[in-house]
Amino acid sequence: MMPQIQELINQAQDRYLATDELGLMESYISSLPDRLKLYKLIRDREIDLLQAVADQVPAELPSITDADLETGIKNLILVLRYSSMAMLLNDENFLKQRLLNWLEGVMSMRDMRRLNETLYKLLNQGLRQQFSPSQLALIQPLITAAQVTLIY
Repeated sequence: MMPQIQELINQAQDRYLATDELGLMESYISSLPDRLKLYKLIRDREIDLLQAVADQVPAELPSITDADLETGIKNLILVLRYSSMAMLLNDENFLKQRLLNWLEGVMSMRDMRRLNETLYKLLNQGLRQQFSPSQLALIQPLITAAQVTLIY
């Protein structure tokens, strides 16, 4: 949940919400059905989406080891799940606090930049094939935040 919404909920015991605060709450609530629908779609299609990514990597990176591919896919699973939850909560800080700081440290220990570039390229292709532009607008900024953290 957005930190601003959480703060509004906490303040509700002391006062009624002002008009602009109600607008923020209304915006959050009105977008919830679309975010819930996309969250469920990603959850239900995760295996097929990531299997397609994993299947394409050896053609793009013939020298990749199975161990490195497995590590890369496991990290991609975490990114997709945490990005989906951050999208559902409408809270990019959730992604940063829970995942990106940890992944950045883990990834700096190994040189997996080329693999990550390939994984994210293939994931983004799969997302564009599976989801509508309006759905992509909800999840893509979060995936991009993870991609930038891990690759650049």
